[in-house]
Amino acid sequence: MLTEVADAVRLQEGPPGVRSVLRALRRLAPASTKDLSRATGLPVPIVAALGNELRRRGLVTTERPSRLTEAGQDVVAQLGMDLSLDATCRTCDGRELVIPDVLDEAVRRLRALMESGPAADMAIDQSHCTAETKVRRVLALLTAGALPGGSLLLIGDDDLVSLAVAVVGDVLGGPIVEKVTVVDISPEILDYIQKVSAGLGTRVETVRHDLRQPLPAALHDQHDVAMTDPPYTPEGARLFLSRAVEGLRPGPAHSIFFSFGGKSPDEMLEVQREIMALGLVTNGYIRNFNEYEGSGILGGVGFFQHLLTTSSTASAPAQGEYGGPLYTGDKRTRQRAYACVACGEIVPVGTGARWTSVAALREDGCPRCGKGPFRPGRLLPAEQPTAATETPAPAPTPVKAAAPATPTPRTTGWHPPTPEARAALARRAYPYVTRQADERDLPAIGAFEAEIARVSFGEDAIDDPARWSARLGRAMEKSKEGMIVAHGPDGEPVGWCWVSVNQNAMTGDRYANFRSLAVSPLDNRGDVAELLLTAGLEFCLTKGITEVVGRVHVGNVPMRTVYRKFGFDPTSLSMKLFLPGTESGGTR
Repeated sequence: MLTEVADAVRLQEGPPGVRSVLRALRRLAPASTKDLSRATGLPVPIVAALGNELRRRGLVTTERPSRLTEAGQDVVAQLGMDLSLDATCRTCDGRELVIPDVLDEAVRRLRALMESGPAADMAIDQSHCTAETKVRRVLALLTAGALPGGSLLLIGDDDLVSLAVAVVGDVLGGPIVEKVTVVDISPEILDYIQKVSAGLGTRVETVRHDLRQPLPAALHDQHDVAMTDPPYTPEGARLFLSRAVEGLRPGPAHSIFFSFGGKSPDEMLEVQREIMALGLVTNGYIRNFNEYEGSGILGGVGFFQHLLTTSSTASAPAQGEYGGPLYTGDKRTRQRAYACVACGEIVPVGTGARWTSVAALREDGCPRCGKGPFRPGRLLPAEQPTAATETPAPAPTPVKAAAPATPTPRTTGWHPPTPEARAALARRAYPYVTRQADERDLPAIGAFEAEIARVSFGEDAIDDPARWSARLGRAMEKSKEGMIVAHGPDGEPVGWCWVSVNQNAMTGDRYANFRSLAVSPLDNRGDVAELLLTAGLEFCLTKGITEVVGRVHVGNVPMRTVYRKFGFDPTSLSMKLFLPGTESGGTR
């Protein structure tokens, strides 16, 4: 059974990996997928896929958070894993360091700085560590004797550790380092660090540099200690660690603090080989030391490793210019199927798919219902990335067949209004006008999205306005284009329209997706809706878009009427069927 489950999800850890999940379930139940990921060190999608296989065999409950069924408990007993002892320190939770009360202020200040700082770019493996983790990293430097004093080199600093060092020094009454040097490619990150650190009393120097190139000569052999949280690939580890070595003073026993995400044994062997090739030795290792916001695939945690230079470090071959794959997305060759929890749609994610990462899929929403979240499934075969049993929803633009001898002309369903008609529409919608949405509108449009969900999905709706506001805030960070609100003289939104420009993965054609349209109850509600929809279509024209797609629930008659008024034609109908499930052997 262990082998069958491991083979079903192509688990690199094999049967021992399945045992680790069963053991964690025995100890932690009820346990979420994220809890199990943290306990086993396996990525969240892998744990979720293993859980699904164990459910198919009746070993894990269908309810979440998960527990072992009676059959599962019997299997655990047969495997000799029914003894549960947990010797993890309850004070530090296994992290070996506890933030003293005197630094609680530092945590609060760093949390505020994170909220106003640059957003993480998951495409390049960024995922910001928590404010508590930032302070723990500073404490690790102090505990190891790397601070106070000396100079600190940060190879990449999207985690703002430079500001953590400065804030901790400010809270304690004086700088704890002579100089911090930050090397990063992002001007937004460097500008923010410069702006904030200027008033904290710690000397922070920033250098904009692409780490694929060797460090500038002025930074060589200049620093006492280094820290890096590189892309989570062996190539990323090698590259960033080699730049850290370039910047350290010559000689043994200089410290490099290295953060990384949990990987399979074979992948970690590659990382350890890179460390050894640089002449570095491990002096300390703390699992689950780093906690991250948004790093769902890793369970939100990563390890923290204290490395030391040796007499062999100087003779290690230097890393020259690097042009190969660096980030996780660069190396991903397989697609994985993700199921939308809201509607059950199966969506392939990965190289060659419309969405190359689940983060991008979450941001766009399900292609069928526009919602989420998404539950990971099996890896798709490399030779058949969209198997018949796991096909995504049809792309909004159909795959083009061979052209007929006489092409059928496309009917245009809408034309821009004349200036006179546009002015008449503005009069009917008065006193409401449209503008591009921004962050101040998030509470209102979050409420609109929650109402759209209730109209479309009833009891199954995700109708928490705060969740929608947070999601839309992340989308705004990427682009506000196509986000439009209608408002009155007080500026408060009374209507909301969201249009996104997408590209068909099969044909390469660009099209627009009308994702949302909602208007508050008003005397001239229909006119305001028309004003918003017109503004959205005018936005499409400015982008050179000639095809617009809108999805609407079959029961949402008012929205269907608005679409038809503007010339939208129905082209497909989603059908849904619920089958009886089984629970404890009976019919549900």
